[in-house]
Amino acid sequence: MPRFPLPKPATWMPLTALGLSLGYTIATLTSLPWWSLFLFTALWVWVGRRLGLGHPRFHRYRNVWPWSLLPLCLWGLYVYLLDSFGKVDLGAVFFHLQAGMADHGGTGRMVAAVMYTLCMLGVLIAFTWLARNDWRWRRIERFLALLLLVSNPLLLGLGQRSAVVVADDDSWLERRYVEPRMLAQDDPPSLLLLYLESIERTYAAPVFGDTYADLEALGERGIVFEGVRQIDNTGWTMAGMIASQCGTPLMPAGLLHDRQFEPLSAVVPGVNCLGDVLSEQGYRLSYLGGASTEFAGKGLFYKDHGFQNVYGLNELLPRLDDEAYVNDWGLFDDTLYDFTLNEIERLEAESDAPWGVVNLSITGHAPSGYPAQRCHERQGEWDGEDILYSAKCSAWLARDLVERLEAQGHLDDTVVAIVSDHLTMRVSAWNTLETLPRENTFILLGNGLEPRRITRDASTLDIFPTLLDALGYPADEHKAGLGVSLLEADTTTLLERYGEEEINRRLHAERALQERLWEGLSPQRREKPSPPTPAQQVLENPGDDADEIELGL
Repeated sequence: MPRFPLPKPATWMPLTALGLSLGYTIATLTSLPWWSLFLFTALWVWVGRRLGLGHPRFHRYRNVWPWSLLPLCLWGLYVYLLDSFGKVDLGAVFFHLQAGMADHGGTGRMVAAVMYTLCMLGVLIAFTWLARNDWRWRRIERFLALLLLVSNPLLLGLGQRSAVVVADDDSWLERRYVEPRMLAQDDPPSLLLLYLESIERTYAAPVFGDTYADLEALGERGIVFEGVRQIDNTGWTMAGMIASQCGTPLMPAGLLHDRQFEPLSAVVPGVNCLGDVLSEQGYRLSYLGGASTEFAGKGLFYKDHGFQNVYGLNELLPRLDDEAYVNDWGLFDDTLYDFTLNEIERLEAESDAPWGVVNLSITGHAPSGYPAQRCHERQGEWDGEDILYSAKCSAWLARDLVERLEAQGHLDDTVVAIVSDHLTMRVSAWNTLETLPRENTFILLGNGLEPRRITRDASTLDIFPTLLDALGYPADEHKAGLGVSLLEADTTTLLERYGEEEINRRLHAERALQERLWEGLSPQRREKPSPPTPAQQVLENPGDDADEIELGL
């Protein structure tokens, strides 16, 4: 076996390298202050010195490669993802790998990834040096490799997802899925759907001051929904938009995709979503976002689900007066909202038919946000890190757009929905956010909606049928997808009936709904019995709920 001798550092060097990595991992996992890593490092070095790790008297050199190198790399990957996003969502990882990450704006995280890689190389070198130079370390190293494997949450999540192939009931959610069906109506209202990137309702808590004040002011004129939580597979932008427009979580195609190494050719082609329903009713639909539509399949989703006009960075950049006024992701929101106003004016001038405009902001994007120049002029200097500054900016820009549209008469017969696409990921206020009951923003304005607050144990899946109700298109039994209309007091949401923990558990064991989502990309979709009528939709096991009907499936 060829020899690859490592340099011979002083004993304290590999101990310090391992101590820093251990301290950083503990601080990241527990959200302790960054300086706590030095305490753990000092403790580790002290213990290592007391045990004489790497001391010459225990030196019996062997040219070995430790078993723990791969487990250490997997832990490094997990810590990087946790530090970047606050929580590791494997669904998001799988989906973005297949849907594509072209034109992403995460330049800062790419730099961080390079730094993490360099640090991990140092850890691997230090670990290998100890294994080669201390016979005691070699003895325990195999057991340590096993411990690193079984304790890694990343591998635990992969194991949970792999369990779907042996699940006792892999169609629990599919049986509760209700195809959206509604009747046409005369003179329907238009729709403006504003997604505010990561601007969760949790920012309304007093501890965050006036961060959320502009959205609170808008909410006083409409319906504010409290208690809209985030279940698994809805916690990133595409997943949040699909949950709120299709009534389903976004379960990645995974092995159902018959061309594993090619980008997806469609996004959730097997379900009808908001755009499909409204386009059938004669709506003219437009999507506008400052980032590229190539990223994460946004363009594919909207084009395949009824939207005639899809505008992203590449389409809007040539229209800018100053093409240098962009951020890592694309357009700033003050520019985007100007284009949104122009698009609504164009749609209204073109025809009397109702329009639907969906808009995705960028100001609140983790880790620090991208506040627009108008906010700098209004809020003063920004330190480049404070997410509350960016969240306040996002709320004000949204309110300003709504008020400008109202002043020009564009919202006289229009439903306005203001929604956070998902809860925020790791930001400067993360530790405070994690101490609070977190919930998404959902506000409805216009079309004669009576101002009030509705508190329900709900999820973003319930936004889809609620929007249909607000537009005057109530679905059968006020259900669509897996959601129910929050405007109807006699409906029961999945979370109200089963609880968040049970729904998340079922999600990880579900395969039938996943197959429905990706029908057309799956070459071997299992044959299903004819779908039950909506009144029978939910029941399969007598133990699920005393009110359910046995279907005998």
